[in-house]
Amino acid sequence: MSANLNANVHATGKHKDVPVFQRLKPLLADYPPPCLSLYQPSFRAFPDSQQNPVHYRNLLKELTTALERNRQGVASEKLLEPFERLLDDAGFWAHPQDGLAVFGAAGFFHVEKIQRPVPELVVVNDHLYIKPLIRVFQSEDTYQILALDRKEIKLYQGDRYVVDQIPLAPSVPRTIDEALGPEVHLPGVDRTAPFAAGRGGQAVYAHHGHGSKMDEARLDVERFFRVVDRAVADAHSKPSGVPLIVAALPEYHSRFRELSHNPFLLDEGIHLNADAHTRDELRDAAWRVMEPRYHARLQQLIDAYHAAKARGLATDDLTHALEFATDGRVGTLLVEAERRIPGHVDGHMPRPAVRDEPGVGDLLDDLAERVLKTGGQVIVVPKGRMPTDTGLAAVFRY
Repeated sequence: MSANLNANVHATGKHKDVPVFQRLKPLLADYPPPCLSLYQPSFRAFPDSQQNPVHYRNLLKELTTALERNRQGVASEKLLEPFERLLDDAGFWAHPQDGLAVFGAAGFFHVEKIQRPVPELVVVNDHLYIKPLIRVFQSEDTYQILALDRKEIKLYQGDRYVVDQIPLAPSVPRTIDEALGPEVHLPGVDRTAPFAAGRGGQAVYAHHGHGSKMDEARLDVERFFRVVDRAVADAHSKPSGVPLIVAALPEYHSRFRELSHNPFLLDEGIHLNADAHTRDELRDAAWRVMEPRYHARLQQLIDAYHAAKARGLATDDLTHALEFATDGRVGTLLVEAERRIPGHVDGHMPRPAVRDEPGVGDLLDDLAERVLKTGGQVIVVPKGRMPTDTGLAAVFRY
């Protein structure tokens, strides 16, 4: 059985920067039904965090009841065994985040600790329930912050709600000593050749001779920034595909940008020392940079939907969207964030449930899964920004 209890980089301290579809890919596989999904909001801080395992136990009881009611004759004990083992894992509960998602099926068990609160929910279905995770993992409002000074760096990841420090990949130097080793402050370095052209195409030249100690320190900082830029781009920015914001004192911004080749580095930055500010202050500063970009990108998607609808290449009808998604023709799907349409899909036809009760699936989740499986993109949108009142807006490829 695949049991991934270390899925989330923020929770485990292990480096993991991958695109959204790759994060979701294990959850999109075809597992033998029934598939079990459990979502739980959780508390980070003591003493409230002591309630987390109690809350999980209650949700596990709901999941057990839903499984026994909806899937009679299934060997529920074996399916639920890894869920129950998690309850007794003291180390797991010692490092909570804002939310928790637990998934299980025959031969599969997977856990995600999540930066953002998630709805309290249990689902028993023919596939795993992933819509809340799409919202968490989507890159539309996600960013990384490179906290930079002349001696060391830190990396953060966040969205409009929260920001957390994340582990650096082993290939990324944390300090100037790690980056340059014995070359730091070396008085006789060779400065006959120009440094590589920077992000703006401008070459950065060095001076001849031994120079002053101030020159040595300045050049050490430039070498450090160059090594950091390349390492962060290769290990974090390119794999994750999310924008990078530099947080540094004003004097370091222009110097770093001249040297940078990172295509994900934003022109706007945070002109402060991250270590001297709280996480909330850092998040607010980052969101001031990201918010205009987020709204502009979302408006582009909404405008594209309306333009496609006018040409007969889009729909807000669930039945039509499911039919086109099953055929692989939905390129972009917008779904309303908190909206659930209880039911399941039979072939490509929606079968609404009589009522929404524990364990019942969500037709919007079924639709989102089909779009992702065929290479489309799914964007979870706040209710106030949805261009339709049906909970979905699907744009066709052709």
